[in-house]
Amino acid sequence: MRVLRRGDAGPDVAEIRSILAGMDLLPPVAGTERYNTFDVAVEQAVRAFQQRRGLITDGVVGQATYQALKGASYHLGSRPLQYLLSAPVNGDDVFTLQERLTELGFDAGRPDGYFGPQTERALRTFQRDMRLTSDGICGPATIRELHRLSSPRARGGRPVFLREQEQVRQAGPRLRGKRIVIDPGHGGEDLGVVAGGLREADIAWDLARRLEGRMQATGMEALISRGPNHSPTDFERARFANDAGADLFLSLHSDGNPSPRAQGVASFHFGTGNGTTSTVGELLAGFIQREVAARTGLLDCRTHYKTWEIFTRTRCPAVRVEIGYLTNPDDAARLGDPAFRDVVAEGILIAVKRLYLLGEGDQPTGTFTFADVLAHELAKAE
Repeated sequence: MRVLRRGDAGPDVAEIRSILAGMDLLPPVAGTERYNTFDVAVEQAVRAFQQRRGLITDGVVGQATYQALKGASYHLGSRPLQYLLSAPVNGDDVFTLQERLTELGFDAGRPDGYFGPQTERALRTFQRDMRLTSDGICGPATIRELHRLSSPRARGGRPVFLREQEQVRQAGPRLRGKRIVIDPGHGGEDLGVVAGGLREADIAWDLARRLEGRMQATGMEALISRGPNHSPTDFERARFANDAGADLFLSLHSDGNPSPRAQGVASFHFGTGNGTTSTVGELLAGFIQREVAARTGLLDCRTHYKTWEIFTRTRCPAVRVEIGYLTNPDDAARLGDPAFRDVVAEGILIAVKRLYLLGEGDQPTGTFTFADVLAHELAKAE
């Protein structure tokens, strides 16, 4: 699809208008010409939808926003649902199914709106237990049974994320043996933000290598998601982490903005804004945010939930960190300094250590050092 923004016109704009009107984000209008036009009202409605869905709020309908809009036009029961390997089914109806199955005690995995093999297994088990045809297709009979069972055990898919927490607890405080995928953003021909002689892809790659070395020194298995001249899609990066059986996924980026006054560090994790969030991802994002801000002096732009594909398609807790703005002179000067990138790498490592410590022998933010981590690992080994 083509990217749609204010000023565009045509039947694809009419489709966007229709979906937004169906969600009461846009009032109906008279006249074919205006209905086919992407005007200010449409842009504002798109921004409201993006904010509601945890997408980048730019008022532009790109691939991610269009996919979310299309998915929002489906409700549970509006179409049969089944697992298709060639063209995965996704939408709000799949998300509702996943949450409903989870509430009833069937492990459909992370509610992400994609009908994958884990959702199919949970659906087949539900159908079998309800003495329905166990075909993995969510049709009328299955919908009726789901509606009939109107007393869920839990709300919002939280059991999935409680399992995440339990896995961290059972993993123990040592870093040795933990498998972490480090994901330097962009790469290859995709340079990311370019400003002041610095390229985001290069900064992310250098930072990933520094973090990799420190993690390996603690006994962790650190894997980098791409090579220096390769730029995988978000789906490919997530698949790499899934195939590797990663415990955590860390995506490294820097930011840019038309205003040179924009600056600081921000961290992101999976969350929908309706109570469904990766509790471990949120906890790790908070640790990273506080450690990096305290150690570097970068402006603290806090943590935020998002429904980006890099979060919905990874099966392990995932965090994305936007470290500084290359379009801000102060941030850029810091990011261009290798010693500063060492400080950032240490801060991220300490944050991961704090996640697994779960409060045991922890220290105030910004005071735990790499030497402390190595000493703790050695003490635990004995």
